Amino acid sequence: MHANRTLSTAFSRTSEATAIIVPAEPALTVSYKQLAADILEFQAKLAQLGIKQGDAVSIALPNTYEFVVSFLASAAQRAIAAPLNPAYKQTEFEFYIDDLASSLILVPQGLYEKESPSVRAAREFNAAIAECYRDGSKVVLDVKEKGKLSQVTPGKVLDADPDDVALVLHTSGTTGKPKAVPLTHRNLTRTMKNVQDTYELSSKDRTMLVMPLFHVHGLLAGFLGPLRSGGSVIVPARFSGSTFWKDFITYKANWYTAVPTIHQILLKNPAPSPKPYIRFIRSCSSPLSPKTFHELESTYNAPVLEAYAMTEASHQMTSNPLPHNGKRQPGSVGIGQGVEVRILDDAGDEVPQGQEGEVCIRGESVTKGYLNNPKANKEAFTKGGFFRTGDQGKKDKDGYVILTGRIKELINRGGEKISPIELDNLLMTYSKNGEAVSFAVPSELYGQEVGVAIVPKPGQNITEKEIMDFVARKTAAFKKPSRVWILKEIPKTATGKIQRRKVADTLLAKDTRARL
Repeated sequence: MHANRTLSTAFSRTSEATAIIVPAEPALTVSYKQLAADILEFQAKLAQLGIKQGDAVSIALPNTYEFVVSFLASAAQRAIAAPLNPAYKQTEFEFYIDDLASSLILVPQGLYEKESPSVRAAREFNAAIAECYRDGSKVVLDVKEKGKLSQVTPGKVLDADPDDVALVLHTSGTTGKPKAVPLTHRNLTRTMKNVQDTYELSSKDRTMLVMPLFHVHGLLAGFLGPLRSGGSVIVPARFSGSTFWKDFITYKANWYTAVPTIHQILLKNPAPSPKPYIRFIRSCSSPLSPKTFHELESTYNAPVLEAYAMTEASHQMTSNPLPHNGKRQPGSVGIGQGVEVRILDDAGDEVPQGQEGEVCIRGESVTKGYLNNPKANKEAFTKGGFFRTGDQGKKDKDGYVILTGRIKELINRGGEKISPIELDNLLMTYSKNGEAVSFAVPSELYGQEVGVAIVPKPGQNITEKEIMDFVARKTAAFKKPSRVWILKEIPKTATGKIQRRKVADTLLAKDTRARL
């Protein structure tokens, strides 16, 4: 066995202490010992189905105990767990299932009969389809179609290796095509340790899971990190601003991690009275404004620790420290946590402290490279093996990292990264569109939202609602534009190129002048 280097060995398998609480009437409370037993039982079912090393298991489940067990069992079986947003449309499911050649997709109970988008997508690529749900104390694997696994003989239960790929998540890139990020057991367990060390997590801590488990933030910082510490995780089905504090208090949580959008939603709801003890509040995946930072600290009497993370680093890279370990600096994402952070120039050389450059990282938690994408890998890593984050920043005199802008043009909507190129390509499939360009627009609630500029084809009339509805039909809801400009022409450079940022700046500046 590889102590602490695989997900199977990273937390206790014998402790009677509480690992997971699922709020309900009555609540489901699971010990570490029971969790380990459920994982092993589910792993045996995967083995019987023929799942083996390197097979991709797409998990299209919401935040549930079933997700937890199926994810950890897939990784234990040396398979690749590939969590997917259950809200995806069929074309999105098809892309991700095809990209990994998934052997199996797991969906909630009842979706097979309803011919859900995930089921139809799986059938397109002959992936096995199984419903996954709890029946009493058991986590059921109800196989509906065996697909490509019908030709596979049952296998045996396997032991994972630290260098097995345990998880693949896709991250949108400036090329428009999402890139597959393979993360090994070694990558993940290192981040689990980093998270535990940064926040001094122990068996006395209990967190309220806010983020979705298909997102690296929720999976690593909100779930796996706490498990390594011997603490426990409260897993509600979804985030609700109106019930958050009730569950937080009822189940005795003492910290949580979330994107700024969720912090803002909580601040708009009445604070609990009396206020519970909160050891700290963590913020990550999108910039936290100093205003929200101070409002959180004053409202909840708890230190706010902003962190900085990427999928390619198995989530956490930097964080502000706990109060007794150093200062908390609003506007800064803190200092390196278990990774080496340097600010480099285009040539890969470190710039003088205080000077801006690209934030680059190196460490055991960082992926070795994207799947089947040599061009992206060549661009992503420096000569010294540092990963280029695509973010511009600097270090202050104390070594705290301050992000000053995005080199890449991704739209960061409350932690969900959206490729503008992907949206451009989608918009150009609409028959009335002559030109289209997508970009980020400021949002008080989400940090950024999607803005779109459209030039209709000659003789065509297009409305803002028409474009919004088209995108909503074709993609997940978070990609829907919040603002659409219908233009006669889109400004271009002398060579005919559209400068995305220039278009955005021009349109937003016009809006500002119009309001004055």
